[in-house]
Amino acid sequence: MNLIVAVDNNWAIGYQNKLLVRIPADQRFFRNETLHKAVIMGRKTLESFPGGVPLRDRLNIVITSDPNYKVTDAVVVNSIEKSLEIVKDYNTEDVYVIGGESIYRQMLPLCDTAHITKIDYSYNADAYFPDLDKMDDWHITGESDEQTYHDLVYAFYKYERKK
Repeated sequence: MNLIVAVDNNWAIGYQNKLLVRIPADQRFFRNETLHKAVIMGRKTLESFPGGVPLRDRLNIVITSDPNYKVTDAVVVNSIEKSLEIVKDYNTEDVYVIGGESIYRQMLPLCDTAHITKIDYSYNADAYFPDLDKMDDWHITGESDEQTYHDLVYAFYKYERKK
């Protein structure tokens, strides 16, 4: 399984249920990676999307503890295990965990690949992704050139779990 996320210098991912910044190239990368695949997210991540609407052309799986939560065009489950049951017939390379903080932390041990957009800036944040650079079982296997969007510098990294 894959994780995909944009982080700042402190591995922050969000503030008040919003992304820290929207970088068009990062959004294109996310779209291209996840299109026609399965995406697993928490309820707050879904609700952070424009209009709280699931992503088009993907199997959207939303994990929530609310047994009455309903969403059109998404599969709602109440556990990590049930989300995995939904994607059991998918190739694991076609399943992406897309947030938020709690879902990332719970599903990181189940994933082998992480697509990380690193933004060279430190934001005010209240949600974080685990720092893969401090974990012995993850290493960088791909890296883009530095890119800029206005005054922001960022790069795309691919991390893989060591076998």
